[in-house]
Amino acid sequence: MQNPFSQAQFLLSCAQLTQLPDDDLPEVAFAGRSNAGKSSALNAVCGRHGLARVSKTPGRTQLINLFGLGDASRLADLPGYGYASVPEPMRKSWGRLVGGYVEQRINLRGLFLVMDCRHPLTDYDQQMLAWAVGARRNCHILLTKADKLGYGASKNVLLATRKGLKDMGSSASVQLFSSSSHQGLDEARAKLAGLLASEAGVELAG
Repeated sequence: MQNPFSQAQFLLSCAQLTQLPDDDLPEVAFAGRSNAGKSSALNAVCGRHGLARVSKTPGRTQLINLFGLGDASRLADLPGYGYASVPEPMRKSWGRLVGGYVEQRINLRGLFLVMDCRHPLTDYDQQMLAWAVGARRNCHILLTKADKLGYGASKNVLLATRKGLKDMGSSASVQLFSSSSHQGLDEARAKLAGLLASEAGVELAG
């Protein structure tokens, strides 16, 4: 399958919502725990190894990084969350920036929520899902590092995560994914393309 995201290019970093572009181009945002493999997942989906920087210090990036897909749409890499050593004021700042983006950004067509398949649905993940549900945002979950688990174990995690989402009242879709083995890569790209093509404020089934 041809990769429609291979032309992605870094545009800018934003520390405040007012610094985001003022236009109507659709955006899909990648969010997730600091050590869940969020930047690696974005790079794999785009087929661009060094596009989003993979920090050796989780929690370091506190900016929204935007990547352009030609002049038609954008991807947003949201600050990673949940890293224990991040000071409390920084955690609060993250909440204001990310929460505000998810709740207010009219360009946002959906979220790619990245979770380590060995530790899904953490408290921070559930907070992000609650924001997504409250703002009626489409959400697709990548259970990353699926290559770290055997076939049976990863399938059990997938089923348990689906049940957990249903119990939370979330209609988010979910899949297994691996940046290193490229498991689930075509599925993720198809889902991303669908979100970017969707209408604002309209939830997709599945």
